[in-house]
Amino acid sequence: MLPGRGKRSVVPKRCAVEPLCGSRVALEAPGWRVRLRIAACALYLLARVAIVAPAVAAVEDDPFVVTVGQRQLFLDDHDIEHRAGFQRRLHQPQKKGAVIRPDAAMGEDFIQSRTAPIWNPQRRVFQFWNLYGPEDLPGATGYYESADGLHWTKPVVGQVEYRGSTENNYITCEGHPITMVVYDADEPDPSARYKSFLPNVGFAVSPDGIAWRLLDVPAVHSADNFSFSLDAQSHLFISAVKTGGPFGRCFALSTSGDFRSWTKPQLAFHADERDQQIGRHRIAARFANPSLHHPCYNIPETYHVDVYMASVFRYESRYIGMPTMYYQTGKVPPSWPGFDRLPLTPQMRQIYKRDGDWAGFHEVQLAVSRDLSSWHRLGNRAAFIDSSPIGAGAYDTANIKPPAAPVVRGDELWLYYTGGRYYGIVLDRPQHRQAGAICLAVLRRDGFVSLEAGATPGVVVTRAFAVPGSGLWVNVDAGRGHVAIEVIGPTGELVARSQPLTGDVRGGRVSWTEGSLRGMGGQTCRLRFTARRASLYSYWFSEH
Repeated sequence: MLPGRGKRSVVPKRCAVEPLCGSRVALEAPGWRVRLRIAACALYLLARVAIVAPAVAAVEDDPFVVTVGQRQLFLDDHDIEHRAGFQRRLHQPQKKGAVIRPDAAMGEDFIQSRTAPIWNPQRRVFQFWNLYGPEDLPGATGYYESADGLHWTKPVVGQVEYRGSTENNYITCEGHPITMVVYDADEPDPSARYKSFLPNVGFAVSPDGIAWRLLDVPAVHSADNFSFSLDAQSHLFISAVKTGGPFGRCFALSTSGDFRSWTKPQLAFHADERDQQIGRHRIAARFANPSLHHPCYNIPETYHVDVYMASVFRYESRYIGMPTMYYQTGKVPPSWPGFDRLPLTPQMRQIYKRDGDWAGFHEVQLAVSRDLSSWHRLGNRAAFIDSSPIGAGAYDTANIKPPAAPVVRGDELWLYYTGGRYYGIVLDRPQHRQAGAICLAVLRRDGFVSLEAGATPGVVVTRAFAVPGSGLWVNVDAGRGHVAIEVIGPTGELVARSQPLTGDVRGGRVSWTEGSLRGMGGQTCRLRFTARRASLYSYWFSEH
């Protein structure tokens, strides 16, 4: 949902309101509404199981397959036969600040994005698209370019007239904004290699990411938030659409192998009762921390947590989900008398009298899946990207939208996400026109989650797999300790033993002191990692 657009949640039976002023007003809602919602939730849960943890697959029915060049991450235990002495650690990316800010001179207020930059090797530039143009130009998108991914320009494309001029960077597709773009290198038609998902409208293609045409393809429908990605390994297009579930907003996935025939959206993940329990603690911690933005309403009876939106993308051997969790801290109905005491414009008063008002904040979490159906939340549901402190000039103090997919830059992942300084209609809105921007955060490559060994050595043994090549590579940090790797044959015999690894090795080939992988192609083996004071991130194979 864009700030100030849309509505959700239920008015509590009775609550005390403390908005910006200190007055307290009792709110009433018919009890049958609450009972109806409880009954609906029960029926929904009986109809299908909440997908908040992975299904336990029988190993014999789900073989572990390792392919050349595909990195195997330690996100979960699915591909691990034995683990002792290791603990998982969720890593947060390092924030670099805003890279694309709103242009007040062009009527821009809250710049957002639902896509990832695309590298154009012919022109040697990154291409990027924001969510919408200015508020008075609803059918257009801002288009940007950069040589380094940090400094972005606004090319004059001469496509859309705005304020009497076409000297701007706005593009459109037959009156619709281009909000999400992928590049399909396997597309044989050069005029259709850039592809875009237009929720509730259809799908579009382009030869250059600037001039677009709609396809005659039925639309995939979504509420006010969505995401889009391309799994290039399987050539699978993935649309994440917003829908409703037992705990409010949640996300469903629709996929296509040809960009024309799309599956019916299937529920992917949603909040659950544990989220509600966690939410109360995180909201309390928020209001207890003076360095964080405090939403304008704090009404415990209306606390609620749901999945505001999510991005889903393929990363190496897994699908990564980044759900934005919304922590509602308060809601008041349209009938709340406090609106009459606020200095609202006639337009905003009309909105309040229609929708009421609400407040809250966001954080981005991590989830993982092998099949886009069963999902497992990572890091004990800790924040992967959370709010920045107020007072330092950051944008992401309240409103955070997840990156669509990471951009691989050497041994780093660059994550472009949306950061905003408010959530809701206007009570919590900054008075200046710099409310939201596109921000950058940087993560170690493969660095979402690591296995950590301390002073006591840890051991990890993978499940058995067919050796795809003779070269083994690792991403480990043994700056204070060491990592050793052994190759175990199908009957438990030692095939090879590595030279101990030390230091921060982000892409190092394993050297052997005993044996090797030469001639092992296609044979079954296991890898045994032994480490002390070290972090394991990933491993992969090369042919030679």
